[in-house]
Amino acid sequence: MTGVSLLWALRSPCNLGCRYCYFGTVEEHRAGLPDGPGMLSHLSRTDLDLTDIVAFVDTLPGSRVDRIFIAGGEPLIWPPVLDVVAAIKAAGVQVVLCTNGIPLNRPQLVERILAIGVDAVSVSLDSADASYNDHWRPARNGQHGHVDVSHGIRALLGARGTGSTPRVGIYTVITRRNLDAVTEMAVLAARLGCDYFVPQPIALQRGHPLHQTLSLTPADAPALERVLDRLYAEQPLPLPAPTYPGQVVATVAAAVPGMVRNCFGGTNLFFIEPDGSVWDCPSSLKIAASAHRPRRDIRGNSAKALFGPATTCADCALFSVDCVNMWPLMDFDSFLWAAGSSS
Repeated sequence: MTGVSLLWALRSPCNLGCRYCYFGTVEEHRAGLPDGPGMLSHLSRTDLDLTDIVAFVDTLPGSRVDRIFIAGGEPLIWPPVLDVVAAIKAAGVQVVLCTNGIPLNRPQLVERILAIGVDAVSVSLDSADASYNDHWRPARNGQHGHVDVSHGIRALLGARGTGSTPRVGIYTVITRRNLDAVTEMAVLAARLGCDYFVPQPIALQRGHPLHQTLSLTPADAPALERVLDRLYAEQPLPLPAPTYPGQVVATVAAAVPGMVRNCFGGTNLFFIEPDGSVWDCPSSLKIAASAHRPRRDIRGNSAKALFGPATTCADCALFSVDCVNMWPLMDFDSFLWAAGSSS
């Protein structure tokens, strides 16, 4: 794919309270919302309304945007979300829904996902061990969890039947606590009938209360390399490109951010926040480094103006665990290929 991919955190609210979410937690933000550049919160009251979102989507035809990853928060708990998705698809743009999987237990929602022609659905699930997953990814209502995610995946795949779309995959966050169970999680994804699996290293700021407990360190790099070597040797289902494990291990092993040549951030990939802010990359390091620039916003702007014309990819000296998770997004054609999606 030579066009633009957008990672669009469409909404802030979520029905889970994941302890390491990049939006932070409701509990830590009740006393006051973060106000730094690019800082997000599930309690934000600045999410764009439907009118502004649809106005931007209407500008997609003829732009360089050819794939949008719809994320959150949890996008599927927002009632108008599939109207937005339908409009994006009508504009000729591919859509990948990023969800915690719990809303997939609603038959009418699943039926509409299929009817719209969503290209892929990526579900977050961090362990084959339900107790581990639900400890770190607790439901706000104290009821839903691992079993509901698994049921939701099965419901979507069952409704898809013999069809090839949407492709369905699982994303698993790798921490120091589940490092040895990554292959087991991939096997579960295959058993559920998923089409792809993406392991991604946790990315926490050094000041985060769970950084020392969960973040992978240079000392963990050899073990991480062995785990990923085993995963790619067994390959229970399609995985990110063969270069991905090396990128992951390199960022974990490095004590400081490294250099990446010809980074796609700001050229072929952009990040949109719920308030409409546009950044070259979702990396907190990149956002902080570019916070001095004039703020860009989708409100009142067109996709053609914001994401074109094509420019040369630039070298970036901020390559870290905080951004390595974007690599599978840019390699997503490999997951859609079997579905006959255009590249």
